[in-house]
Amino acid sequence: MALWHSYILRIGGEVTFPGDEDTMNATTHWLHPETRPEAMADVPGICELPLTRAVVQYRDLHEVDPPGGLIRDIGLALVLEGRFASSVEALDLGSSTVKSLDLSSELVLLDWVYEPTLDHVNLLLADRALSDQSQAAGSKLESYSFQMALELLGRLGYGPLTRPTILRIGFRDICRDLDLHEGTSVRILMGDHRITRVHLDYDANALVFRAVSPEPDSTLEAAILAGFPENEVTRMSEEHNRGTVQYLVRLALPMSLSEVRRGLRTIRLGLGRILAQFEPNRFEEVEQQLSTFGPRDTLARLHLRERPHRSVALRTQDGSSGLRTVH
Repeated sequence: MALWHSYILRIGGEVTFPGDEDTMNATTHWLHPETRPEAMADVPGICELPLTRAVVQYRDLHEVDPPGGLIRDIGLALVLEGRFASSVEALDLGSSTVKSLDLSSELVLLDWVYEPTLDHVNLLLADRALSDQSQAAGSKLESYSFQMALELLGRLGYGPLTRPTILRIGFRDICRDLDLHEGTSVRILMGDHRITRVHLDYDANALVFRAVSPEPDSTLEAAILAGFPENEVTRMSEEHNRGTVQYLVRLALPMSLSEVRRGLRTIRLGLGRILAQFEPNRFEEVEQQLSTFGPRDTLARLHLRERPHRSVALRTQDGSSGLRTVH
């Protein structure tokens, strides 16, 4: 079992601003001027903030991966070595892959682990290295790290900071059921060697369809509108990226884990409709497999303490009024 704790980092110092009697330039006086902050050794004058043992949430901009990330990753990582400001070595808690994350942009810090937990992870990493990447050693580390992620999410609960990770875990189940490959996306063959790729924007909670040409695709537009009849669909053109056209299917912002799972069912149903239109044979095979083994539902393993609530819709999405009770 992974053990967790949080604490507050306190930074002491005194700043003298321009215009003071003793100096004409801004000067910072540290409590221990004889020592240089080790954690920010490559950035002079920056306060100490070592990230070792931190659990962070990273985005696509921190690594070079396709949109949506890799299928085995969950975007939640344990920092193994974080003494420098430019980058850290971190273990993705979904794939148990060691990554070098770029810290030149925003990084969300969720929690910290105890040193014995980090020591155990390093021991499992060493065992995997000594066994020459054997499947058994790798599976043990991956199972341990993912269980650690579920415990962390369960303890933190559902909220704005954990929502992207929870959405990513749920969406990769859909990708594995419909189109398992290295990326966390679904590829749909539209005929004439035209392939559209669909990934989920975890922050905006919107499906993103990438068109195969820089011009609007009426066929794809009609399929998306038919697949998601109750959702807002937006066409976006990226002039800086060779005129790439994208279609965004905007989903309602989920306020709880149960609403996340309902939204994922909407995504699964809509993508199934589009897949059935363009690739009926493949859709039939997928349906047969799911009817036998059932759809993946990793979020069922996530135990969150959600307060029961009762909501009443005073106005529906189409603008009509009504009092529809939702439990």
